Amino acid sequence: MAATSEEAIKQFSALMEQLEEPLKTTFQNVHQGNLRGTLVRFLKAREWSVPKAHKMLMDCLNWRIQNEIDNVLAKPIVPSDLYRAIRDTLLVGLTGYSKQGQPVYAFGVGLSTFDKASVNYYVQSHIQMNEYRDRVVLPAASKKFGRQVNTCLKVMDMTGLKLSALSQIKMLTMITTVDDLNYPEKTETYYIVNAPYVFSACWKVVKPLLQERTKKKIQVLYGSGRDELLKVMDYKSLPHFCKREGSGSSSDSVDGVDCYSYDHPFHQQLYNYVKQQSLKLDSIGPIKQGSLHVDLPSPSLEEVKIAETIESELHKLRGGNGLTHSFNRIKVEGP
Repeated sequence: MAATSEEAIKQFSALMEQLEEPLKTTFQNVHQGNLRGTLVRFLKAREWSVPKAHKMLMDCLNWRIQNEIDNVLAKPIVPSDLYRAIRDTLLVGLTGYSKQGQPVYAFGVGLSTFDKASVNYYVQSHIQMNEYRDRVVLPAASKKFGRQVNTCLKVMDMTGLKLSALSQIKMLTMITTVDDLNYPEKTETYYIVNAPYVFSACWKVVKPLLQERTKKKIQVLYGSGRDELLKVMDYKSLPHFCKREGSGSSSDSVDGVDCYSYDHPFHQQLYNYVKQQSLKLDSIGPIKQGSLHVDLPSPSLEEVKIAETIESELHKLRGGNGLTHSFNRIKVEGP
């Protein structure tokens, strides 16, 4: 690492040593003992500008305090049937680990409908998965593989992505904004698989808008991407939709339970962990039930531009019929 980078880390570290409570405690929950790695993540996200990285991290810590993110893993989504419905419509799961020890997450982008619960519940579920990754999955991976594991890989299945996908893209924009501002540089590579024409058309116009750092993280693979993915992970860690020669998601997997399912061991472990944390916190004092009302940060100008470009492209592909300017309402989507 260049000397200038080392100096930036040193300056940033000195600033963070000045933290007082409650910022100090929530920062400990963010870095989980890996202080240097956390500082580097925020510096990368702001092109190694110490003032910008410091502001970004402080905004993140204040967001966590204002929205009680430190306790999000003690707030189960109840009843369990509601959590099951979310798992059926926000298709994401842990499938295994890369050869370098990074957790591999599968995301059924095209088949996620986000139509069985409120926006708040989907955002809560996503944040819980982020926090569980950072507090449980990554530390366990580091111990298992004998090295510091700070990032994950994501395999994004575009099967089922349609011209009518505006509502899906709107929700994804919200989730991406939360991640970009509060969980930067946690995904090393995004692998896009089973991409239909509608994705290819949108990607062609969106790619030039992305920062070079972001472009390098995204790999659009041919078909199911199986052969390319096997270079970075074992067969058993492949998502179920990548294990066949043909493209497309399916429900076939080990023991007939795919990684998205509420019944998959990962989701059972996560849900049980949250319930156990809830009981611990409840023994100290009562906790509020119901969905977590998180203040959704406004998308950056880049994200707004990308969303508008996607909408415009979908509009052209459909011949200009039936689309509305959904993205203009992202900022005012309330609890």
